[in-house]
Amino acid sequence: MSFVKVICMLLLLSLVSACSWFGGDKSIPDIPEQVIYDDAMSALDSQNFALAIEKFQLLEARYPFGRFSEQAQLELIYAYFRNNEPAAARAAADRFIRLHTNHDNIDYAYYLKGLTSFEEDRSFLARFLPLDETQRDPGAALDSFESFSILLNRYPDSEYAPDAQRRMQYLKNRLAIYEIHVASYYMKREAWIAAANRGRYVVENLQETPAVPDALAIMAEAYSKIGMHDLAENALDVLRLNFPDYVIRPFSPQRFDLLYTATFGLLGNIEPAVPARPVSPNRTTLDQPPAEEAAPRRSLLNRMTFGTLGSDGREEAEAQPAQ
Repeated sequence: MSFVKVICMLLLLSLVSACSWFGGDKSIPDIPEQVIYDDAMSALDSQNFALAIEKFQLLEARYPFGRFSEQAQLELIYAYFRNNEPAAARAAADRFIRLHTNHDNIDYAYYLKGLTSFEEDRSFLARFLPLDETQRDPGAALDSFESFSILLNRYPDSEYAPDAQRRMQYLKNRLAIYEIHVASYYMKREAWIAAANRGRYVVENLQETPAVPDALAIMAEAYSKIGMHDLAENALDVLRLNFPDYVIRPFSPQRFDLLYTATFGLLGNIEPAVPARPVSPNRTTLDQPPAEEAAPRRSLLNRMTFGTLGSDGREEAEAQPAQ
């Protein structure tokens, strides 16, 4: 029995010594707070953001209540932002706002949070290709708009307020156009009430944007489709009063006869939409566009060459004087 105990003790000692041989008991040296902070700022200045994040995290872990702790948390938000880590940047900003509600630079935390979501909304491909970002999900744009809005409401005199206001106007236009895309989709699906609600949201909450006239036109057409003619006329009156040069066009789907569909537009005609209600002579109906716009007369050569040659009737329609 004693021999077994001796063997076990020798094995235990060998394992402990092996751990020491391979660096198992290696400890991180005690680095002063000033040195860690200086190293982190040097890495930040040299745009080595991954190293800067590592140093700031080490500083916060070693000296959570040190004299550089608050500034390190702010710099960490910026380092995450520049290192293309939007989720970590927003989390760091939220943590700083929660822990330091009365900090002198809390407006900077709100600005970085909004800027992170703003840049996240602009995809990599959208920066180099002509993609329509207004048709994508606006989740990041909404987060950015909310952060900038809090910054302007709570700290209107902040040095970051002017830039935040300019970005908010851009985001407001982007969100309004997105709502029009959704409303147009509902119109094509003949979901009139949903389309009208989207248009009303733009008119009530996203004023002074280029999408307002389209929203009013969608409201008028959708209300006309469901028989709410008073609301349709009110939307038309507002549209004509505020946007007299706006050209009304139908948002509901155009209907084609069977011959037109089967021959890919070579033969047949576009079936005119049936207006839901007659309108006054001096008012353009939303349900039926003018004949020149709805079904221009195409030449036979244009039809036989799938529109590559010949006249499609648009030149004649544009040459005619407006009535």
